[in-house]
Amino acid sequence: MTPDSSRSVVPEEFRAVLGRFASGITIMSTLQGGVAHAMTANAFTSVSLEPPLVLVCVDKGVRMHEAVLSRGDWAVSVLAAGDQAVAERFARSGRDLYSQFDGIDTVPGPKTGCPVIAGALSWLECRTWATYDGGDHTIVVGEVLSLGTGDDPGALIYYAGQYRDLRGN
Repeated sequence: MTPDSSRSVVPEEFRAVLGRFASGITIMSTLQGGVAHAMTANAFTSVSLEPPLVLVCVDKGVRMHEAVLSRGDWAVSVLAAGDQAVAERFARSGRDLYSQFDGIDTVPGPKTGCPVIAGALSWLECRTWATYDGGDHTIVVGEVLSLGTGDDPGALIYYAGQYRDLRGN
């Protein structure tokens, strides 16, 4: 295939092309006014080792956007293989804010108190370091305050529009 520079980018094609990039699945969470907020995010990556920084892209149109920007600290739980139902729950818009964690085991992060998914492959607590405009998203860079790992049954990933389990060999 030869790239065609005369074509404009069509959103559906853009999504299909990016769907060929496998990504891990995370749950970003924070507390606002004592209420836990969360969202599923696969736009998560490390930024720097010194200082330890990560980033998450947050849709400007979801309630999590205001919650994370106003609170200033947050947690990220990296989901394990078998956690597809958790990912789907927090990816759904319009869910009830006050019952969204019902039936989900969490533990409070030791530095921020933000919910961490019990059984996550790993987790981090962060303080917002910087934010950047990213079109319809805000790029939220966080300084890592604490972190940890859990058991490793394999990772939950997203590839070609589907959740998949990735188990090590």
